[in-house]
Amino acid sequence: MATFPKLKTNAIAQYPVARREQFQNQTVRFVDGSEQRYRDSAGARLEWEIQLSQLDEGELAAIEEFFLARQGAFGSFCFTDPWDGHVYDDCSVAADELALVTEGEMRGSTKLTVVRNI
Repeated sequence: MATFPKLKTNAIAQYPVARREQFQNQTVRFVDGSEQRYRDSAGARLEWEIQLSQLDEGELAAIEEFFLARQGAFGSFCFTDPWDGHVYDDCSVAADELALVTEGEMRGSTKLTVVRNI
């Protein structure tokens, strides 16, 4: 399985990086007013917002190539959590579009969100 590309510094992300963890719970209300709650997924949904800046052309090209090979949000890959180093096997990019910005020579940036598929 493919792995999310590392930067030339061997880092996965740059600061600031945001990590969100949420559960999908559902509530059913009955006619008598009582409620029943259940979890709508097997576990917590993890999401990382990755902001990358000061990238050279090679790093930008590697991220673009990785994104195109995964076909946006369609493909899955392994992602190493930058917070604790744990590797999650089934992750994907949240959107089908990627904006790459070239700010000058050897200075590019991009932003993407990685989600753990449950």
